[in-house]
Amino acid sequence: MKKGLIVFLLVLAALCAAQAPKSADTAYSPERLKRVTEMFDQYVEQNKIAGAVGFVLHDGKPVYEHAAGWSDKEAHRRMTPSTIFRIASQSKAFTSVAILALLEDGKLSLNEPVGDFIPTFKRTTVALDTGEPVPAKRAITIFDLLTHTAGISYGTNPQVAALYQAKGLGPAAGYGWYTADKDEPICTTMERLGTLPFVAQPGEMFVYGYNTDILGCVVEKASGMPFDEFLRKRITGPLGLKDTRFFVPPAERDRLSAVYSSGAGGAVRAPEGAKGQGAYVDGPRKSFSGGAGLTSTAHDYARFLEMIRRGGELDGVRILAPRTVALMTTNQIATLHSTTGLGFGLGFETVDRYGAKGMAAVGAFGWGGAYGSTYQVDPASHSVVVLMIQLIPNMTDIQTKYSDLVYQALLR
Repeated sequence: MKKGLIVFLLVLAALCAAQAPKSADTAYSPERLKRVTEMFDQYVEQNKIAGAVGFVLHDGKPVYEHAAGWSDKEAHRRMTPSTIFRIASQSKAFTSVAILALLEDGKLSLNEPVGDFIPTFKRTTVALDTGEPVPAKRAITIFDLLTHTAGISYGTNPQVAALYQAKGLGPAAGYGWYTADKDEPICTTMERLGTLPFVAQPGEMFVYGYNTDILGCVVEKASGMPFDEFLRKRITGPLGLKDTRFFVPPAERDRLSAVYSSGAGGAVRAPEGAKGQGAYVDGPRKSFSGGAGLTSTAHDYARFLEMIRRGGELDGVRILAPRTVALMTTNQIATLHSTTGLGFGLGFETVDRYGAKGMAAVGAFGWGGAYGSTYQVDPASHSVVVLMIQLIPNMTDIQTKYSDLVYQALLR
């Protein structure tokens, strides 16, 4: 009888355990995360921003999500988790992954000269401060472009600005990086770029500019397919990222957030054109800018980052090998990017000293976009942190505040 009672009790305990709710994620304090929401809502109320989406994953599971304010204030459209954003330089992460996927295919190597793919880069020049060009000391490589050490800017520097403008780049392209309105393929634009002087010798300085747009053209040359098709086949399609594209379908234009600008009286609607709303719906749809051209959602982008956090694989889909991801997310250029504890890998800024980027742990990596969006992957805490806004220029401190408030809610 006792034996039967024990068996009954064991079975009953197992059934109760199976039916009991699973314990919630305890890494982040729900009470402390409310401070993030309060900050968002306060910034909207004070008109510092029109709207924003914050999204945090821990071990791949959502622990925080909030859509605040308006995606289009004038049209009375509320911000939602499915709102689409122009992600500008956050496009660079996708392009860097594409290049390294081709490295794994054996289609290119890090030390390979870019001139092997784009003939105008076989012999490049560098403009001195006087504007007089001199020959580059060596060929620009794929590694130089991934780490922004090729000496290539966005062409707005005084010594080259007029030359770039005459070629439809630099000051002729909004803030320099905008190509969505170009009625030509990205390789045509980049081949023209190769004829212009750059602003530093290869390998000598960290210079932020068209590097990743050039890599987008390299993807096309090395793969033999349009850049948008390569991304679809090798990255966004396999990962199920249905909202990550270079241009928004006209039928979904109402999902695209409007762009605002920081002004004296707060956020005001940005103008049409290259320095505002851009041609992401009704443009020529020909220029696939690997440096600044993609649109995405907070969910899509966080899923992409989660793949990288997990060493290149997510839900049975492997995009990169673990060692390739480690290469991407390790500082490759010593102190050329920063002398304060931040480095730069093959597409990402890296945190090499605790305190160099707020409360991000050593080993964290991330970047942001010109429209104000930003992200951080923190492997030590198993976290992916995404902020999506559309504010250019962004004169607020929302990026720093958001990061601090997310991290203060992390209790282990």
